[in-house]
Amino acid sequence: MTRALVIGGRRGIGAAVVRTLAARGFEVTYTYRTDPGPFEPPIAGIQLDLAEPSAVDAFASEQEDGPAWDALVQVGGTTYDSLAATMDQDKAAAVMQVNYFAFARIARAVVRPMMRARTGRIVAIGSVIGQFASQGNAAYAASKAALLAYVKSLAIESARRGVTVNYVAPGFVDTEMMTPFADYRKATEGRIPAARFGQPQEIADVVAFLASREASYVNGAYIPVDGGLTASAGVPRS
Repeated sequence: MTRALVIGGRRGIGAAVVRTLAARGFEVTYTYRTDPGPFEPPIAGIQLDLAEPSAVDAFASEQEDGPAWDALVQVGGTTYDSLAATMDQDKAAAVMQVNYFAFARIARAVVRPMMRARTGRIVAIGSVIGQFASQGNAAYAASKAALLAYVKSLAIESARRGVTVNYVAPGFVDTEMMTPFADYRKATEGRIPAARFGQPQEIADVVAFLASREASYVNGAYIPVDGGLTASAGVPRS
């Protein structure tokens, strides 16, 4: 049985990834912060607060000497909206912990058994904001850019041992994270060539491919899943 570990699988994109990988034959374990959610066995949940470095370190330490996971998918994240000039340093550091440092620690632990087994798939869910500026997203963008840089480095360092590491960059996706911006939805959709927000399942399907045997030669890739947003440079449709 192939095994997958999904970090942040409680809802939204994470829940879609959990369900999709399970449907494709993976034995899935996912982490959640407070509420385990609606999943039933054999899908297993583990409580983990990515904002707590000591909890992340303890969880990662358990993975270092265990059997290799076939796939690791990092989904869990948080956001903090502020102009760069007024950004609160502590809040920005908290975003970096959840979105970048937690993944770096867990990936460091998981990749070692994968390299010993000479096989493994690691997928990080980032954001198009990690590559393109967006007003008010300095802290979030910085964390996602750091995540991308780490993914590329890990990809080239582990490639000879059969491990692939890739970065999926969603654009605007229908999740709870977008709820506070409902008043701006119509204007935002006007910037997207597809003229709509993406669905969590559309991200999960890309992740499932990257976690498959068929993706064995896809490594260190930045894959936008954004309805053409970055290709158009965000220029509004006429």
